[in-house]
Amino acid sequence: MSDLNQRIIGMDLWHLELPVVSRRDHGIGSVEGSCEVVIVRLTAEGGANGFGEASPWSVFTGTPEATYAALDRYLRPLVIGARVADRALIMSKAERAVAHCTEAKAALETALLDLTGQISSLPVWALLGGKCRDTIPLSCSIANPDFSQDIALLQRLRDDGVRLIKLKTGFKDHAFDIMRLERIASDFPEFGVRVDYNQGLSIDDAPACVRDVASFKPDFIEQPVRAHHFGMMAQLRAMIDVLLLADESVFGPEDMTRAAREGICDGVSIKIMKSGGAVRGQSVARIAAANGLTAYGGDMFEAGLAHLAGTHMIAATPEITLGCEFYQASYFLKEDILETPFDVKDGQVVVPDGPGLGIRPDVTKLDRFSVTKAVAA
Repeated sequence: MSDLNQRIIGMDLWHLELPVVSRRDHGIGSVEGSCEVVIVRLTAEGGANGFGEASPWSVFTGTPEATYAALDRYLRPLVIGARVADRALIMSKAERAVAHCTEAKAALETALLDLTGQISSLPVWALLGGKCRDTIPLSCSIANPDFSQDIALLQRLRDDGVRLIKLKTGFKDHAFDIMRLERIASDFPEFGVRVDYNQGLSIDDAPACVRDVASFKPDFIEQPVRAHHFGMMAQLRAMIDVLLLADESVFGPEDMTRAAREGICDGVSIKIMKSGGAVRGQSVARIAAANGLTAYGGDMFEAGLAHLAGTHMIAATPEITLGCEFYQASYFLKEDILETPFDVKDGQVVVPDGPGLGIRPDVTKLDRFSVTKAVAA
């Protein structure tokens, strides 16, 4: 029996509340005090472990309670007793076992990839097709309703060598958005600026607001209106000469096919929490590229474990060309859950080369931050 023919004999779960350093406002909601994630650990017969993280948000992908239940009740029976080698079969069954719950499926796939990598001594990027880059440009979102605090963050980012930022807009008023764009342009000209509405505009206000913001020539403007307003997205795209990106309008490959067909965007935010895992995320990127569209690596309110999964996906996906937003572990969480820090140097995320995800979570931190757990004695 080869090592990958080992059976999976254990599945442990932790639902965590992780304290954060500040409030963050997005077009569709806010996060303050803490963010919630669900961690899964798979154990094979030989004793190897693989970890994955689900990072849900109730107003976007779903709730942590639903994610935890999906893993514990509906996906666990597909995993226990299955071979490590049967990742594709497990994920195919998972797609049918419970509707939606893309974060739970992403966590499960990540844990399976990590477990496979640990057993085979291969990094996850090798399991996803091979590495096309060693580093990924990091973008950090600016989303504090107290802009003075974001000024301090911008100064820190500049000192750290980060040169990409994404301004979250549409959660207050248009004047506030314009004021911040003007201040960043005058005081922080070294930053490449992206703009993200997170669906924050009404279809009545969107044309005028987007036109004003486009005059600042950001790298792109992301998801100004609600996810289902495909017609308005197409109108906005035709109206401006700045790239228009889709986020909430595109979860998986099925949505990307429709978005390309209906011409609603010039590119897409790819998040494994939306797509249901790295493999489906790669499919989104390839459909986008086949239609002449670009992509970048977005994220949810994540800890370092989810960042690692996204990093390996981007490292193995040349079609994702606009960098990543894996900043929370370094700039948003009061304390991350990894044994060693998520690796960012001079504004670049460094792709790990170790087995599996390359860095392990600290189980003592999982226990300390957990509000619910199902861990075998």
